[in-house]
Amino acid sequence: MSENKVSEDKNSEEFDVVVVGGGAAGLSGALTLARARRSVVVIDSGEPRNAPAAGAHGLLSRDGVSPLELLRIGREEVAGYGGQVVSDVAVSARRVAGGFVVEAGSGRRFRARRLLVTTGLVDEVPEVPGLRERWGRDVLHCPYCHGWEVRDAPIGVLGGSPLSVHQALLFRQWSAQVTLFLHTGAELAEDEWERLAARGIAVVDGEVTGLEVVEDRLAGVRLASGRRVPVEALAVATRMVARGEVLAGLGLSAVEHPMGVGTYVPSDASGLTEVAGVWAAGNVTDLLANVPVAQAAGFQAAAAINADLVAEDTDAAVARRRSAAVSEAASEAGSGGVFGPAGEAEVCARVLGERRHGLEPLPRSQGPAQA
Repeated sequence: MSENKVSEDKNSEEFDVVVVGGGAAGLSGALTLARARRSVVVIDSGEPRNAPAAGAHGLLSRDGVSPLELLRIGREEVAGYGGQVVSDVAVSARRVAGGFVVEAGSGRRFRARRLLVTTGLVDEVPEVPGLRERWGRDVLHCPYCHGWEVRDAPIGVLGGSPLSVHQALLFRQWSAQVTLFLHTGAELAEDEWERLAARGIAVVDGEVTGLEVVEDRLAGVRLASGRRVPVEALAVATRMVARGEVLAGLGLSAVEHPMGVGTYVPSDASGLTEVAGVWAAGNVTDLLANVPVAQAAGFQAAAAINADLVAEDTDAAVARRRSAAVSEAASEAGSGGVFGPAGEAEVCARVLGERRHGLEPLPRSQGPAQA
């Protein structure tokens, strides 16, 4: 097991892996790495995306747990295996000989052989008064996270996103009272009208300008026309923007998602990014991942990182073994070794036997021929 220590820089602490971001993906990855006996540190600013939500759902054995409680438990589990969690903000990362250096807002520096970036994303909520204040309560985004809690209630879906129609069709699974507000979105295609109608989803034209709230509960939405439509929950597809600023020093940046729903940091199935030695997991690379998916991605990336480190450690061990063998041979040669008189005599004896002196046995004399 590698132990963190102060590197030659004297100002940076050294680890096998630095995890940037301490949400579900980051803590899952850190836990996996710590259990693999890797030295690991998590740098987290304490701003989880789902903090406003009352509970995280779909988590086997912990369904409904408070998001902040889930993270508290996760930090304790990581620490229980020797991992560290540092409350700080990672502001930059750069490549150095043998790995990377991550600098935090406090000035602390962390050197690592590998990086796991799990910084998540920021939800850009549409500019409708009242949406942000009720985000994560009765203004929702994911039916798998919140659908059960609003089942059978009148649910509105705010249009304007490429996912709005899809979102309306999904929420129809939880309630027969679903209304799609076109808001500022583009005109629907004919097949979209048909699919919505087939599922009994109402469509309301006009821009949404505000919310109706009664006793701190959503009661409806207001349109620019002055019309009020009653709903008890409003689904909103936000623009999701990856928090990838820390990667700029590595030449890695977030790009536009193919679905047009935000930006993300591309990675392969294991989480490996375009920069060797840097993995990403969770919402920073998968905009649609919920908590269980983010946890799984953190585990998968950590396993890939550990395998990569095992390969590097093994290559180094092989190189040391070969170097030792060469040194030993050179040492033997310096003292005569197999090329000294004694060594050469032994080789000759084994290979040539009695012929080693260059003498052939004399042939036996033949007697007189017999008549």
